[in-house]
Amino acid sequence: MPKHDLVYLTEDSSHDAIIELINEEAFGPGRHVRAAARIREQGPHDRSLSFVCTDDGETIGSVRMTPVMAGGVKGHLLGPLAVRPSHKNRGIGRELVRIAVEAGRRKGSEAIILIGDPPYYQPLGFEPVATHALTFPGPVDPRRVLVVPIAADTHQRLKGEIVWRAEG
Repeated sequence: MPKHDLVYLTEDSSHDAIIELINEEAFGPGRHVRAAARIREQGPHDRSLSFVCTDDGETIGSVRMTPVMAGGVKGHLLGPLAVRPSHKNRGIGRELVRIAVEAGRRKGSEAIILIGDPPYYQPLGFEPVATHALTFPGPVDPRRVLVVPIAADTHQRLKGEIVWRAEG
């Protein structure tokens, strides 16, 4: 059985090309037209809250966090989250999510929001957002809109449009 030397690092610009390749493998060419991608194209993600996993020096997974205003909540949009096929089902994605959520919490994010599969994300602390509470720049299955509420009144203020926001 091969030994794995997994290391989790903060993303930097040297990871851009491999992250693009990993996301292409995971989501295919249609990934750029999805509602979450349309939010991400409004402005840059926060590299200080975005992470990669390496195995013996090779980048094999990544997660990004993008600052958003979601109704009345200053939060972060988590994603894309992707792991190379050779390393799936080893807990790498879950650990990347855990690291990103904790980093967002430390930075003062009021919520971590994503569009994803509830059976995967709910055990990681994500909860459903009220149906149609948030308006996305494109179609979204409302059952897949999830949040880790950090501020006490997050759910009450998650009403309105979700857009990229400048940090600060």
